[in-house]
Amino acid sequence: MSTAADLLEAVGAGVPAIEVDGVVRGMPMVTLAPGVRLRGGVLEFGARGVRLTRDNVLEDVAVHCPEHEAAILNDTSVADFGALALRGVRVRGQVLLLARDAVHSGHVAVNGLVVEAADVRGRVERPHGFGVDALQGAFTLWNQQSDPAVEITAELLGLSAGSADRPVRGSGVFVGGHCDWDGTADGGTLRVSTLRTGEIHTDGGIPAETPDLISAGVFVISGAVVDQVLTAGPVTTYGQNDMVLDNWGQVQAWTANAPVTSHGPSGIGFVNFGALGSLDVQAPITTHGTGARGFNVYDGSLERASFDSIGTTGDGSMGIQVSKELPQLEVRGDLTTSGGLGLSLVRGVQVELAAVALSVKPGGRIGTATVGGRIATSGDHLTTVEIDGEVASLTVTGGIHAAGQESDAVRVGAGDVDLSGIDIAAADGQSIVHRTEI
Repeated sequence: MSTAADLLEAVGAGVPAIEVDGVVRGMPMVTLAPGVRLRGGVLEFGARGVRLTRDNVLEDVAVHCPEHEAAILNDTSVADFGALALRGVRVRGQVLLLARDAVHSGHVAVNGLVVEAADVRGRVERPHGFGVDALQGAFTLWNQQSDPAVEITAELLGLSAGSADRPVRGSGVFVGGHCDWDGTADGGTLRVSTLRTGEIHTDGGIPAETPDLISAGVFVISGAVVDQVLTAGPVTTYGQNDMVLDNWGQVQAWTANAPVTSHGPSGIGFVNFGALGSLDVQAPITTHGTGARGFNVYDGSLERASFDSIGTTGDGSMGIQVSKELPQLEVRGDLTTSGGLGLSLVRGVQVELAAVALSVKPGGRIGTATVGGRIATSGDHLTTVEIDGEVASLTVTGGIHAAGQESDAVRVGAGDVDLSGIDIAAADGQSIVHRTEI
């Protein structure tokens, strides 16, 4: 097929295998009949693009739409969409696959998808949880059914979105199930065997000081159950409240083996509100901006967290903050922060935080904490390590150092921690402060 007329005729006749040659433009949205496979060429649309029904395959094809439109979507009047496959697909516009209305079953298989550009900021439907709304993604796979018996399955390999000079607007990759207003999974499930992403660049375009809206480079939403997440390419966010990696769902293992970077205020390298077995970040986490933090465990559960290194810059740019139980924490390199006091988004509220390198909040507990490099801060009027919860074992090979004016190295609250054998120093403050001394 090389013309719009030929393509529309083939689609209307339900031809089972359609191959496009060259660039075809000037068409309305096309809906593929069940079982139809479409491959090759470039399809250009003025509004929405290709709608899938059941057992469709898109292969080695480019679909171009306005950035705010859906380039690939599914017909939600179909009860079972069978197996929908995307292989070697490039799009401009959102890929939006939903289980809603009549849809009660189906499987999605992706092997190679690049979303070159998309803008999903205008999408009204957003999951809510933990005090915030979450923007949909350039790739969105979402089971919106409230019936817990509805399960959608997926294998998602090689998903990329945006570029450094053209980040997608909104989240990058978004997978989720049904959840209530508090962010608790309470309905249909999305079960993913593997989610593997390539290079992702996002800018949510969220206005400054907005307290109740976030986005993420890779976002696992409540109601998603994922065996393994592998962020194989660098993930970079650029805007206000743009998390880099964010988990609200259930993930058995999450591995990142490329840099995790945030350039916007109140961004976080990795934040966990869900259930996560093990987290292994094998490349640096780096954040830039006021209130931009490295790693947070605010809610949910996490068994083991391991990092290459974490470095944050900007006022309020906390390195690691733990508010729950974390049996094992490892940083193979350095844990460093710069800056002093600054506003940062916490659970839907802008609050003032200090650029502390390691903070264990009341109710938080770390079993074994090991840092192979140093823990260091350079900001004024703060503490490098704050332990208001519990740390059963702490090893810091490179020592704990506070370089700023009137800054202390360690503050210990009501609990106790063995600091013997650790080089602890403050250039213009106290090495160790106990709560009773404050």
